[in-house]
Amino acid sequence: MQDVNSDEKYMRLALAEAQEAARRDEVPIGAVIVCQDRVIARGHNLTETLTDVTAHAEMQAITSAASFLGGKYLTDCTLYVTVEPCLMCAGALGWSQISRVVFGASDDKRGYHTFCEKPFHKKTQVVGGVLADECAKLMTDFFKNKR
Repeated sequence: MQDVNSDEKYMRLALAEAQEAARRDEVPIGAVIVCQDRVIARGHNLTETLTDVTAHAEMQAITSAASFLGGKYLTDCTLYVTVEPCLMCAGALGWSQISRVVFGASDDKRGYHTFCEKPFHKKTQVVGGVLADECAKLMTDFFKNKR
């Protein structure tokens, strides 16, 4: 079980990834994957850059982590992501058998919970609300500037 300080520490790294996405004029969502207290993957949204609707932060991090580990399963890993995963990302995380998913801000429009209660592997632990205000503010500010 992770402690709150560790969760906040790694969420701040995910926030840095989200800020990089915003600098690139991408929706500011960032993700990091941690295995045995070591960051093994990072990602941020690249949907505009790659003209690919599947290039979400989580998908970038999952691909990178699987490559690092040399296999498709992310057991013993934790994903930290600034916004609740969408159903696509939640499904991919389920297939990866990731041990934990920690997210910041909830997403009442496109987050997995609006479509499906339990899309993850049955052993996956989910924690929401870590640095939620900071994560939500980044999103709110980004879209306010777009208008």
